Amino acid sequence: MGRKLRHFLRILALAAGVGLGLCPAAAAEALRHGIAMHGEPALEPDFPHLPYADPDASKGGRIVLALQGTFDSLNPLIVLGVAPDVVPRYVLQSLMIRSQDEPFTLYGLVARSAEMPDDRSSITFNLDPRARFSDGHPLTAEDVRFTFELLKKHGKPFHRSSFGQVKAVYIESPQRIRFDLSGSNDRELPLIIAMMPIFAAHATDPETFDRTTLTPPLGSGPYAISEVRPGERVVLKRRADYWGNDLPVTRGLYNFDEIRYDFYRDANSLFEAFKAGLYDFRIEGDASRWATGYDIPAVRSGRIAREGVPIRLPKGMNGFVFNTRRPHFSDPKVREALGYLFDFEWVNRNLYFSLLTRSDSYFAGSDLSSAGRPAGGRERELLAPYPGAVREDILEGRWAPPSSDGSGRDRDTARHALALLGEAGWTLDGGMLRKQATGEPFAFEMLVNSRQQERLALNFSQSLGRVGIQARVRLVDDVQYWRRLAQFDFDMVQWVWPASASPGNEQRNRWSSGAAERSGSLNYAGAASPAIDRMIEALLEARSREDFVSTVRALDRLLLSGFYVVPLFYVGEQWLAYDSSLKRPATIPLFGASIDTWWRAPH
Repeated sequence: MGRKLRHFLRILALAAGVGLGLCPAAAAEALRHGIAMHGEPALEPDFPHLPYADPDASKGGRIVLALQGTFDSLNPLIVLGVAPDVVPRYVLQSLMIRSQDEPFTLYGLVARSAEMPDDRSSITFNLDPRARFSDGHPLTAEDVRFTFELLKKHGKPFHRSSFGQVKAVYIESPQRIRFDLSGSNDRELPLIIAMMPIFAAHATDPETFDRTTLTPPLGSGPYAISEVRPGERVVLKRRADYWGNDLPVTRGLYNFDEIRYDFYRDANSLFEAFKAGLYDFRIEGDASRWATGYDIPAVRSGRIAREGVPIRLPKGMNGFVFNTRRPHFSDPKVREALGYLFDFEWVNRNLYFSLLTRSDSYFAGSDLSSAGRPAGGRERELLAPYPGAVREDILEGRWAPPSSDGSGRDRDTARHALALLGEAGWTLDGGMLRKQATGEPFAFEMLVNSRQQERLALNFSQSLGRVGIQARVRLVDDVQYWRRLAQFDFDMVQWVWPASASPGNEQRNRWSSGAAERSGSLNYAGAASPAIDRMIEALLEARSREDFVSTVRALDRLLLSGFYVVPLFYVGEQWLAYDSSLKRPATIPLFGASIDTWWRAPH
């Protein structure tokens, strides 16, 4: 069956090329049911459903989910406002959908197939003629081009920088659109375009798109927003007329008739609401709460189930981030010195029941990590034009975050910190660390937006105080927090950059020199390095998995050498707590449990 379908698709590709008057080379491009960043998709063209979804899952019922914080917009694709991800996740749809069980592979959704040459200098999407918005209007190539131009002009920095590489867009028929990517040298770009959520051109005002709004957009997805209570609740209803119910990529997904998101202002009220049964599913991120907080009647009676699911993805970097735009943090020696003053051993034992692992890489726990690995030949070749950009101990894989005796008052780590600070021109004077040249005290603010962050920041602040550094911890609400982060108006924050199994263009938004100057980017550290910029380009150009791994490790070494963060820790598994009437497929995908594959057991 697989061979027959592939043969049929090739015939269709040839016929489409002849009918459109394309050149023979373009016509010869085989239709692709899926696209992988490296190699080929794992699933055959005639796959019946995604391997981690159960096509026999029960449909119906309601699930209540919860998020901490508030919101003032429903559009998370623009710079302004604080918005949950419910619109691009459930209301809008993209040309292709990402498999949760492969490093970076997409399969057809709105586009039932794609055509792409080996050099990825273009990509053509053939849209499913059945695709419809919720008002019955067909989704066409014009909607795709409209959305592309909209996000290129008004989207977040990630979309603006990625889509800015596209040379031209051609609508070849109402169901066929081609993107000319020649000159971009970005092998991930076709996949980024394929994941673009599509807005309805006839129902979206481009003049007001970049403004915050609580008006639900029109989408082609499985759900439509039925209720919005600003800052409090968003409710989605499953569409009975959803056009894609029988697609292989949607079978076994989107099983609830209603999805309700409730918003809570702090972590404690969020957890208390879960214990009271006010929402159904929770991914726990607090080790101390996981260790002790679930000794409650609802767990003992079986109303709430708990389980730990292995996380097979690389672990991203969780750290206290230095804003290197600030003069105090412009010197890497200062940043390295402050890393000696975070006592992970004490914190892990006393605050987190020894359940955490120290972060030692931006891609920890995977083959992408440089930790404990000497640089190979390809890495050294990539780094050769940038002598001194990577420290020797990091290049040789000998470096690790500082460790302590776990007492909370380790004298050796304090001495190391003071020695580095002395080299950077700081000295202790009457119990206060001061700049030797000016007498200015070393004082800064740690910005936090949750009690959990506040507790950890206060512990670090106390450790810093031992060497005369005054670190003030300031707790602010969500709106102020995100506004200040978007404008880089902070000294230090705690941040987590998640890591995917296939890092790509998002690294530009996190670490490139351009992103350091662009408000709204995730380059909170202000990293601006030609070596980092080149490694990001190199990983996007990589064709083989081997070359890709070497390039990511080289990037990891550069980031570690910059000491842009005080590395904190990560959890080695996904901690789930949920209403016991919820059921899930037996297979957990590479990315971990996703509520979109779950269902509620019939009464």
